[in-house]
Amino acid sequence: MTSAPQLIWPVEAMLGEGPVWFPEEGALRFVDIKLGHLHRHGGAEPAQHSHDLGGQPSFVVPADDGGLVVGSGHHILHIGKDGVTRACLARLPMPAHNRTNDATVDGQGRLWFGTMDGEEQRPTGALWCWDRGVLHHMGGEAVVTNGPAISHDGTQLYHVDSAARTIWRFTIGEGPSIAHREIFLQFGEADGHPDGIVIDAEGCLWVALWDGWGVRRYDSGGRLLQTISLPCARVTKIAFGGTDLRTAYVTTARVGLGVEALAEQPHAGGLFAFAAPVAGRVLPHVVLNP
Repeated sequence: MTSAPQLIWPVEAMLGEGPVWFPEEGALRFVDIKLGHLHRHGGAEPAQHSHDLGGQPSFVVPADDGGLVVGSGHHILHIGKDGVTRACLARLPMPAHNRTNDATVDGQGRLWFGTMDGEEQRPTGALWCWDRGVLHHMGGEAVVTNGPAISHDGTQLYHVDSAARTIWRFTIGEGPSIAHREIFLQFGEADGHPDGIVIDAEGCLWVALWDGWGVRRYDSGGRLLQTISLPCARVTKIAFGGTDLRTAYVTTARVGLGVEALAEQPHAGGLFAFAAPVAGRVLPHVVLNP
């Protein structure tokens, strides 16, 4: 059974994004891109904690040394296990108006992430892979990238072109490389824009819908299996957590919403959770060194 989403933290994120479950902590981490915050729900006391990172942190994922890897602006950063020590893993060669966006980690410990035009006008965003100190430009140009997500066997990559309302599927090769691009899902205007994506334990793709008021679950053939509605329009991404990975956490945003819209959806920007019909998977750690 799937429960209705419940507000579990009225954090009022301007642009909540990138939720990831950290099983070692028993906690969910996510970011607020516009306010420069790193949030933690669960784990050590206090149960809900916010830290000001500054900049525009767009994703947070686990590193193999117990620290964190964070994308922000033009940089991929490593934050040490102490939560204080910082190092720059990479500076991205891209236009000044670009920034990092969403990310994932594959079974080989490689960081896959997207960039985007911060003004959301030009197709200057792209897909990148950071592999043990080496930065690879993978193509997949778009105004706003989201995802990516990678299949269980590591052979397929799902890449979101949010402005074009398209989710692409690629084959992952050596190098790393991507090829054999095909449209996996095409959304209409009434659907909203596909935002963050994640793959569950059964290999199905969950899609958060910006201005779509919910999340959807699709099988590997692109068939819609389930829709979960939320009480706010700007849904950004889900992550599976809890001891059994059956709790689905959902980040949302309030950026760009006027007074009337916020009156209709006062919990916009909050963190929600619902009981998922299937379990998720633990995200692998980024391997920092060869």
